[in-house]
Amino acid sequence: MKILVINAGSSSIKYQLMDMPSGHLLAKGMCDRIGIEGGNFKIKSEGKEPLKMDIQMANHAEAMKLVTGYLVDPRYGCISDMKEIAAVGHRVLHGGEKFSGSVLVDAAVKEAIDECKVFGPLHNPHNLTGINVCEQILGSDVPQVAVFDTGFHQTMPDYAYMYALPYQYYEKYGIRRYGFHGTSHRYVTLRAAEMLGKTPEEVNLVTCHLGNGSSISAVKGGKCFDTTMGLTPLEGILMGTRCGSIDPAIIPFLMKKEGLDADAVDKMMNKQSGILGITGGVTSDNRDIEEGARNGNKRYQLVESMLCHQLVKYIGGFAAAMGGADAIVFCGGIGENNPQYRTRVADKLGFLGVKIDEDLNKKAFRTDEEFDISAKDATVRMLVIPTNEELMIAKDTYDLTHELV
Repeated sequence: MKILVINAGSSSIKYQLMDMPSGHLLAKGMCDRIGIEGGNFKIKSEGKEPLKMDIQMANHAEAMKLVTGYLVDPRYGCISDMKEIAAVGHRVLHGGEKFSGSVLVDAAVKEAIDECKVFGPLHNPHNLTGINVCEQILGSDVPQVAVFDTGFHQTMPDYAYMYALPYQYYEKYGIRRYGFHGTSHRYVTLRAAEMLGKTPEEVNLVTCHLGNGSSISAVKGGKCFDTTMGLTPLEGILMGTRCGSIDPAIIPFLMKKEGLDADAVDKMMNKQSGILGITGGVTSDNRDIEEGARNGNKRYQLVESMLCHQLVKYIGGFAAAMGGADAIVFCGGIGENNPQYRTRVADKLGFLGVKIDEDLNKKAFRTDEEFDISAKDATVRMLVIPTNEELMIAKDTYDLTHELV
């Protein structure tokens, strides 16, 4: 059963075509810089030469037509007819309180995705466009599934997700912690439990998804207990261009001092802060930070120290809140490919029983393999698990549709 997985971002579409339930990858690619000068398209099908070309895509609908057209291209594609695609799974950023799991898309689900765009204005509209364009191209009889970033976190207790604002704002607007990267946190939770030889219900984990966007989750008995991102993906640990958690009083202070309106402050916190802000607008890429820090750049060294401090603070706090942890999991571009961060974090968390094997830690670098980098006498394991959100989306889609096709 061939399943197309679509991850539509604010200016990009990542896609994969998989044969399920085996998870065998048939093709993958990306449309980048949609609606922006310098657009490009990539596809790599199994057994075919890859294609990368510069092409302008005016909008997400145009990009989706490019994707489906090249999947059936004799030279670069992997299928002969779009009818071979049995179902489509979509990553959707925000499902609010409406969805605690993945769902078959119907008119009511589309309406709910649209309603949640107030919390995800850069993603939900494009997620919905992907759904609508797939329906136009493939036909309404091909089932589609929405997999929500927020879904995994809906098991948080109210005392973890509520903010201490007037309760009426929760009742009127749904202002609360929702959490994101849920598909990634769920995937590595399942993999970590298997690596530990236990069921998900038997493990307490702290899962760290670290990349340009980063979040940490406390997973108690296989379910999300708390997480660092909040109403939006801005809260929590510092990120590529996002400030993470700050004193809320900073916002009105800067609005008055700098003459900023709400939109300008929102742009500053989401697009001009984090690593980019600390480096004075030079870079938001952690690879640049590593190189600069090694060469003695004090500002880049500050970024590394801030990030490691926040990691230790959140991991330790979450472990305490759960009454202990069986393992700490690192995933995402930074989590999977930065041994020195893992070393610094492990050194600070020795009191929890964390201890790593440095030889194994160094091996867990730019590889698709899973690693238990713990020392033999560690009582809390440290795992490095390459995340696979697309596979998780494909599995959910298969589970919900295989009896329908």
